[in-house]
Amino acid sequence: MEMEQTIVPTYGAMTENSPIISAADIVEYDENVDSLYFTDNQRRIDYVLVYEDETMKEHIAKKSFLKQKKKRQAYESNLIKSGLHLEATRSVSDGKIIFVKVHAPWEVLCTYAEVMHIKLPLQPNDLRKQHSAFNCFTKIFRVSEDKIKPEQEFFTAPFEKDRIDDFYIQDKETFFTPATRSRIVHFILSRVEYAVKENVKKFGINKLLDSGIYKAAFPLHDCHFNKVSMDSRCNSERYLLYREWAHPFSILKFQPLDLVRKYYGEKIGIYFAWLGFYTRMLIVAAIVGVGCFLYGVKSQETCTWSKEVCDPNIGGKIIMCPQCDKACNYWYLNITCESSKKLCIFDSFGTLVFAVFMGIWVTLFLEFWKRRQAELEYEWDTVEFLEQEEQPLPEYEAKCTHVVKNPITQQEEHVPYTAFGKCLRVACCSSAVFFWILLIVASVVGIIVYRLSVFLVFSATLPSAVNGTNVEAIQKYLTPQTATTITASIISFIIIMLLNMFYEKVAIIITDFELPRTRTEYENSLTTKMFLFQFVNYYSSCFYIAFFKGKIVGYPGDPVYWFGKYRNEECDPGGCLLELTTQLTIIMGGKAIWNNIQEILVPWVKNLISRCRSSGSQAVLPRWEADYLLQPAGKLGLFYEYLEMVIQFGFVTLFVASFPLAPVLALVNNLLEIRVDAWKITTQWRRMVPEKAQDIGAWQPIMEGVAILAVVTNAMIIAFTSDMIPRLVYYWSFSVPPYGNYSTNTMQGYINNTLSVFSVSDFQSKSQPAATDWLNLNVCRYRDFRYPPGHEHQYEHSVYYWHVVAAKLSFLIVMEHIVYFVKFIIAYIIPDVSNQTKDKIKREKYLTQKLLHERHLRVMKKQMGGLADRFLKGMDNAIINKED
Repeated sequence: MEMEQTIVPTYGAMTENSPIISAADIVEYDENVDSLYFTDNQRRIDYVLVYEDETMKEHIAKKSFLKQKKKRQAYESNLIKSGLHLEATRSVSDGKIIFVKVHAPWEVLCTYAEVMHIKLPLQPNDLRKQHSAFNCFTKIFRVSEDKIKPEQEFFTAPFEKDRIDDFYIQDKETFFTPATRSRIVHFILSRVEYAVKENVKKFGINKLLDSGIYKAAFPLHDCHFNKVSMDSRCNSERYLLYREWAHPFSILKFQPLDLVRKYYGEKIGIYFAWLGFYTRMLIVAAIVGVGCFLYGVKSQETCTWSKEVCDPNIGGKIIMCPQCDKACNYWYLNITCESSKKLCIFDSFGTLVFAVFMGIWVTLFLEFWKRRQAELEYEWDTVEFLEQEEQPLPEYEAKCTHVVKNPITQQEEHVPYTAFGKCLRVACCSSAVFFWILLIVASVVGIIVYRLSVFLVFSATLPSAVNGTNVEAIQKYLTPQTATTITASIISFIIIMLLNMFYEKVAIIITDFELPRTRTEYENSLTTKMFLFQFVNYYSSCFYIAFFKGKIVGYPGDPVYWFGKYRNEECDPGGCLLELTTQLTIIMGGKAIWNNIQEILVPWVKNLISRCRSSGSQAVLPRWEADYLLQPAGKLGLFYEYLEMVIQFGFVTLFVASFPLAPVLALVNNLLEIRVDAWKITTQWRRMVPEKAQDIGAWQPIMEGVAILAVVTNAMIIAFTSDMIPRLVYYWSFSVPPYGNYSTNTMQGYINNTLSVFSVSDFQSKSQPAATDWLNLNVCRYRDFRYPPGHEHQYEHSVYYWHVVAAKLSFLIVMEHIVYFVKFIIAYIIPDVSNQTKDKIKREKYLTQKLLHERHLRVMKKQMGGLADRFLKGMDNAIINKED
């Protein structure tokens, strides 16, 4: 709806003698603490704007505050001309703060509901609900219907003023819910102009907030979170949400998603629906993971190769070659006894079973979520939202200066850039993303260099320091490898958290430069960039340990160097799997603990400071002032909560073969995360503007991509990181003739068979240990499959190596194809939309069309009826006259 607006012509034209522009009148506070209405107690407050009185500001130039005042007055004047009602009230605790209350009358709501294609009720839904047979079992986890009444369901259609009689309007005051009213008002606030500079229009509440003209803008909570409103017109939905959803005692209850959606909008509702569904699916994965972990603990008793490592007559007599140049010394294999015992837990047959299971689980999760999402789309009226309802962003509309012809309608349209300009923007943004990803890779290389450097230091100093202690546990567990792994993991975690702060801002700047058309396109673009950054940031160190560390190290006589200086890292004799498990535990656990502490403490402390600064008591503050003291939700809403959970989803799926307890940690974290997020938005944040959303956006294809990649990474972890394949090759081929000496298949002799022999006389001068007590030593052992010295192919890969490589590649191909085939079958069998939901959608469309057409036919019949009567009457008169 186009309306005449008052616009401040230029910034320099504002003087004291400029004409006074109409703005909100300041009225006295009526002392009604729970009121959600103007002082007339009739008009509902749909939105609140907050500013500081310019005349009372200190240390600010008079010309500057005049500019701000004129812009604000022009903006408020245009709001009034747009049909909104404004009323201002001074703060109870701080007289400099003024609250402008905004009310949208019926006509404005109807006009913009049609502009925004908002779906509204036509008639009550007469379709019977089918109750699940599991309802009787899950009843104890559901919120009682006596506390939160089920929402009445309606058939809906996009609102049209011309067909207003077709809609189910029992009461004009309640036809538009508070969430819908706030959404409409926010739409208006985002598009009203207030100034022109160099022929460029300035408009929207967001720019006024960024420039400091307004301090805050938000819709109101309906009551205090821990107290029911005294106003009988208020449903106290915030109180219900706190008691039955956000309260710690509700941790095991199902979420009241319909009430969450009604109060906060579909976008918030679908996040909590997805998070709750993901958490329930994790229960199955956690149970299987614990079972596989217990199987690994039990298999320690029969882990032959670990017993050989710990045996003083086997591992205690095997002397290993130094793992670094000069500073490192020879060492006995049995000092890795404790780590080999732990490795038996994670490097067992149960790990293989669990990896295959998780490949199938992730497919079931994604497919069942699609079905659940389709149900929510129907129940929450978002099936056709994207095509009809979403409007362009104000920033996009402001820059639509180029005219193009729509190839479909053949009509002229305004766009912000030409085809060449769009290509240029895409190229610049892609280059920026690639550059920042390279910076992340550089930080990972820095961590690797740290590992290589500090291992030399620990190898030279740690053994003597540890042997000087009387604590047996320290002597057992604190090896140079362990110390390097733990310190590098902690430093990696710290760097990850620090880099996140920079990458978030960079991703937002790049996305703003792209200028997406709609809010959904903006968030999808930002989501893709942020996930790319976070993917490389969080997972790169895990990929290095899993697939690169210890793979290209050469042998003691000819080691491989990084940058010609740093000798490449080697894995423990049992492989790098335990180190990968340590890395995952530190990053995943540390991230979960840090995020939860941050989400709880930061808003709580900020709100505490805000209340302390307020001179009045919160008990006597009006609703708008109490909400102002809360923290703003931020422009991106729950974007970071999505990002946190999807990163966790990656840890649970990509590297689960090395850590079967990952789903358990994720389950515990998510049970807390749901309630922490609910507590945060219900008690610590101002009420967010309700927004529509059809699905979880770009997060869905991202999770599907992670699910596909997870099959490959877990197969490769089992094949190349764990020692499962070499053990199987030894058991079936090299423990018995012609390669072995045992008459039956056995794991005895595995350790001796998999450690190659090296002659100490073949050391290069730069690799020879600088100081050693092993003067009479002739040979040492190292982890590889190579021929011994004196062999015609000495130090070349042996036949055992090629058997192992062939077995690893075969396993990788077979496992990938089997799991992918099962995933394809599952995805094909399970439809994205259930037949029941399809029938409901078709039934609603049929009844909606029938209802609207019947109404139209009744009107046409009424109009045509009079015309037909007159026509027939005229025909009768003509016949009578002819007979006469």
